[in-house]
Amino acid sequence: MESEIVTDVDETDLYIMKALRKDGREAFTQIAEKLKVSPGMIRQRYNRLVEQGLLKVVAITNPVHRGLKTMAMIGLRTDGNRMLAVADKVAKLDEVVYLVVVSGRFDMLIEVACRDHEDLLKFITEKLYSIEGVREAETFMHLKIVKEVYF
Repeated sequence: MESEIVTDVDETDLYIMKALRKDGREAFTQIAEKLKVSPGMIRQRYNRLVEQGLLKVVAITNPVHRGLKTMAMIGLRTDGNRMLAVADKVAKLDEVVYLVVVSGRFDMLIEVACRDHEDLLKFITEKLYSIEGVREAETFMHLKIVKEVYF
């Protein structure tokens, strides 16, 4: 079943989503004051947005503060008939924080967070290349994160 596209989002809904994207712990009463509506209305809107799958409030951790100072994007090429099986296995690796199957030069792009360069090398050689169907990996080290959006 395909996911349903929701089109009944108004300016109030957009404001709620924007406010919670900035600070997921902002109180409904604060949002209500800014919009000059009741906190109950914000609560109802929030619940509807969550039920429709438009909004999910989660905690975002800082990998650097957790000791994961080396981040990289890795482009993977796989055996064509094993691509989705490889994606499933790669997704289960602890270092992988993002994985997307793509078109173009690579079959998938993965983002990883590791303790240091040695840990990244160990991840690539001992974990990634041990997965049957992985043919090639090109690693792009993160030098500086200029923009990061959670939408």
